[in-house]
Amino acid sequence: MKGLFIDASDALAEVFSRMRRADDPHVDVNEQAQVTPDELPGLLAGYDFVLNDHSHMPTETMAKCAGLKHVIFLGTGARSYMNPEELAALGITVHTIKGYGDTAVAEHAIALMWAAARGLARMDRGLRQGQWLRTEGTQLTGKTIGLIGFGGIAAEAARIAGGSGMRVLAWNRSPKTAPGVTFVDLDTLLAESHVLSLHLLLNDETRGFLDAGRLAKLRPGAILVNTARGALVDEAAMIAALRSGQIGHAALDVYDIEPLPPGHVLSTLENVTLSAHSAFRTPEASDTLIRRALDIACMVAKA
Repeated sequence: MKGLFIDASDALAEVFSRMRRADDPHVDVNEQAQVTPDELPGLLAGYDFVLNDHSHMPTETMAKCAGLKHVIFLGTGARSYMNPEELAALGITVHTIKGYGDTAVAEHAIALMWAAARGLARMDRGLRQGQWLRTEGTQLTGKTIGLIGFGGIAAEAARIAGGSGMRVLAWNRSPKTAPGVTFVDLDTLLAESHVLSLHLLLNDETRGFLDAGRLAKLRPGAILVNTARGALVDEAAMIAALRSGQIGHAALDVYDIEPLPPGHVLSTLENVTLSAHSAFRTPEASDTLIRRALDIACMVAKA
């Protein structure tokens, strides 16, 4: 079997070269950071599997990719770029990779939380413009962080937040227990959390999960952290809540549209801290991600 890494950035191409082994299946690397759907049939012709970092794969286009049997998506958020069930109906299996960056993403979520609590982004912007802005921050020791969804990333976030002296609440769709974490119903979590951090997978059930009704149940002035998927939150409702002060600050790594368009309203609000979908980007996480992708390639090649 033969594969193609369809959209390797320079950094991931270097990681791929370093992590591949002599006994791995043959994989060509296309160092093209942005691939349009119209290019897919031509690029994928003759390949049995594809590694996909962030390229959209519409079902109607993938139907033209004869011979392709597997998509290995580099992460967990394949649904933001394709419909796995529709591709399965075409005979294409979508594989995702979990757990490769749990610590990296959790650390980023906590970093965003602290940046939001202390107004670091606003002070940084002001100082670069010659302004001496001194914001009054929120002291988080003794405050409550609420985790929506409790997988590997949330467990790491709970460990770090708990070690910082925070009370940790969590809500999960299926029952779970964890040391130092109190699991509560969703309404309790929303009402009691000074910081709300999202850790759900995106699917049809969770799309728009934090809607206007649920945002209205938040503790007034809470910090919202999202390192999961932008579409988990009703963006218009979030913006309205930011403007009203219902959400005191949003610290975001993910968005409905990526890259975030220039001039987007989120970039104009003072009570928003932004990063560019980079929570998972550490050398350790990238190495693990690519190696696990190659392990899946080995598996499908032997099947």
